[in-house]
Amino acid sequence: MAGINLFYNFSDAYEKQKQKQKQDLIKRNYDEIYSHELAHKTAGGSLAGSVVIERNSDGIPVAGHVPIKMPALDKNNPEKTINDANTVIRAAMAPVNPSSQDYNFANQARAIKLQAQAVKTENTGKKLDIKA
Repeated sequence: MAGINLFYNFSDAYEKQKQKQKQDLIKRNYDEIYSHELAHKTAGGSLAGSVVIERNSDGIPVAGHVPIKMPALDKNNPEKTINDANTVIRAAMAPVNPSSQDYNFANQARAIKLQAQAVKTENTGKKLDIKA
């Protein structure tokens, strides 16, 4: 009988240790992912949505994202497009360790910014300056 009880106590301690390791992994992953995504959200301001943390079937956080509204080229207001693109670039590059997806998103915003700058340059001098 004593041997059976010792085995039971050992396996119970082992299960508790396994559960603690899983909880530590969940907390560590969550904290790391949340910190990364919060940097996006903070820098993205009004263009950023809520932080979303994705978990695997064991409940362990494995990824996250923050939806950020990519600006559309506004030919009537290229300056707003440039400002919004700058915000998106800052948001994408805000974490300490940007991912390849973050770099891709920033590059998309840079392309839109370049288009808006071209429109702005094209429009320069076409408007009547009433202060002249």
